[in-house]
Amino acid sequence: MENKSHAIAAGAFVLGLVAVLVALVVWLTRDDTVRNVYELSTRDAVSGLQPQAMVRYRGIAVGRVSSIDFDPKVKGNVRVRISVDERVPLTTSTFATLSYQGVTGLAFIALDDKGESQVSLQPDNANPPRIPLKPSLLAQLQDRGEVIIGRVEEVTKKVNLLLGEDNQQRIADALENIAAAATSANQLTKSLDNTVKTGLNPALKALPPLVDRTRDTMVAVKGAAGDISRVANNFNATATRLNAKDGPIERLGDGTKALAQAVDSFNNATLPRVNRVADDTSRAVRRLGRAADGISDNPQSLLFGNGGVVAGPGEPGFSAPAASARP
Repeated sequence: MENKSHAIAAGAFVLGLVAVLVALVVWLTRDDTVRNVYELSTRDAVSGLQPQAMVRYRGIAVGRVSSIDFDPKVKGNVRVRISVDERVPLTTSTFATLSYQGVTGLAFIALDDKGESQVSLQPDNANPPRIPLKPSLLAQLQDRGEVIIGRVEEVTKKVNLLLGEDNQQRIADALENIAAAATSANQLTKSLDNTVKTGLNPALKALPPLVDRTRDTMVAVKGAAGDISRVANNFNATATRLNAKDGPIERLGDGTKALAQAVDSFNNATLPRVNRVADDTSRAVRRLGRAADGISDNPQSLLFGNGGVVAGPGEPGFSAPAASARP
């Protein structure tokens, strides 16, 4: 009986110790952080991403991957659910990318925000909001890999065409021509050196007098430039006086305006009157001419007027006046 009691005590002690260890582990690993659920949907592959993978916001661990499955809303897409600490400042412009840890190949979700929006992303665990998952650098390289390979093949073909046998022969001929041209240039340089040593000495001796004459010419040119500058200054001063307020040009303009006004007044008032006087004079002259013509044709009209002349005795048409009756 005593052995059985010792075994029961030992078993109870072990069970109590295990319970204490379990409680200690639970207490040490408890997590009081409140997390919100968000969804990611992408058509790209998520190789290397596992549930419970890390979620980082600008390098800071803020949550984990909850689940990975197919997207029921978009056929062919992969849906990734993540739980993120509620203290993370997620906005409507926040986006996610798939990143990899070093050389292990383990993937994690990297959240980032360029600050394009200041509107907070409202959590809803019943219908989690979606954060766009942008292609990672590796995915972009995979998408553009075929294009890059095609261009590399084109470049390779062009290089092979450039380095063909015909072009190699042309390049060799060009190099030979360049070597021949270099030899000719060296010979020409030596000839020029000899010419300079033998034929340019007289010309070099004649340079100092020429330089002196050039200096004198420059002095004369400077003097002429000074005179031109003074003339220009005088011209500018004259132009300034002419264009000054109440100056000659302004007075000339006022006189021109007054003359134009006088001409307009003469045309509008005096000239019509002169025209009427000329017309009256013309009519008077015409009347005077007709009167002169009448006097020339019938001078007696000055005495008897324009009426008929009574015939005198002995003239045709004469009739004696009737005798007056005596009383």
